[in-house]
Amino acid sequence: MTAVPEPPLPPTSTPDRRGQPERRDRLAGVTFAQAFAWHRPLMTLAVAMAAVAVVGVVGLFADHRVLTGMPIWAKPTKFALSILIYSVTWAWLIAQLRRLRRTAWWMGTVAAVGLVAEMVVIVGQVLRGTTSHFNETTPLNAALWRSMGISIGFVWVATLVVCVILFRNPGPDRARTLAVRAGGILALLGMALGFLMVIPTAEQIATDADIAGAHTVGLADGGPGLPLLGWSTVGGDLRIPHFVGMHALQLIPLAALVLEFLARGLPALRAPAVRLRLLVVTVSAYVAVLALLTWQALRGQSIVHPDALTGAAAAVVVAGVAAGVLASLRAGRGRDLGADIGADIGGDIGGDPEAGHQQTIVSPVR
Repeated sequence: MTAVPEPPLPPTSTPDRRGQPERRDRLAGVTFAQAFAWHRPLMTLAVAMAAVAVVGVVGLFADHRVLTGMPIWAKPTKFALSILIYSVTWAWLIAQLRRLRRTAWWMGTVAAVGLVAEMVVIVGQVLRGTTSHFNETTPLNAALWRSMGISIGFVWVATLVVCVILFRNPGPDRARTLAVRAGGILALLGMALGFLMVIPTAEQIATDADIAGAHTVGLADGGPGLPLLGWSTVGGDLRIPHFVGMHALQLIPLAALVLEFLARGLPALRAPAVRLRLLVVTVSAYVAVLALLTWQALRGQSIVHPDALTGAAAAVVVAGVAAGVLASLRAGRGRDLGADIGADIGGDIGGDPEAGHQQTIVSPVR
């Protein structure tokens, strides 16, 4: 059996005030060789996607063909950037695992292979001058489209397995553990929302159309859209919640790090319990926004033209977030919420949540 490469050894640790090792790992000091060793298949994919993104940007200027209302190289460019972010994030996370790391390594490899298969079809169809998604105009196009669906199914399952493994690997504190686990779950949900697009519309079924599925709700794909993103400005667009959900894995942990950074200058944020409460509010807000965007898209409503009902729902979310933030700050150094939010999300499973073994980006604020 092929040996699974070991992740980079963590730098020397020093004990904190409780005598526990305190990690001082910083991504800023990681060399390319060290980063590449996190997970070679995923990092190789990331490098390849960087190259595809460069080619795509050149194509945006050099190739003036338009497909479904967008420059023909827009889709491979956006997909390359998204896969690059996905690959680097999961490669880094897998490298930090201390439990079930071998299983996670293989799941990361499965995801990398699946994403390569998807990108080969996307770029290949661009070179052929036709669409990759929902295209059943010929037996070849239909086979390529279905192969993409199968490959993404494998990617989703592999991501699910790694998310489960995250629940067996505690972080250095409850807030970071919550951030990574909640981010993983929401990213998985965001990926799953993409499957809503492959369901043929009623009109497509009635007319036995050569296009099976759509990202626009209420209208045909290819209408007016936002610059760069292409999200519909005249109808609902399922790509929006799909995108927002997938990138929760980056945004929620980033929110945790921002809170730690702000705590250096704001005494109100220095208590770990306060930062944990604020992160719970952040995760709740993210879930609410994701649900709101999905609901809006399924109603066939453009992101730039919300109706009164959508506006009222958004106002409720904003009010709830504001109330949650105020309550968290007023709690001060009150009772720790770790037991309240449950070990299934924010606490350690099978161990002490304060004695995690994952490497961290910056040392915890004390």
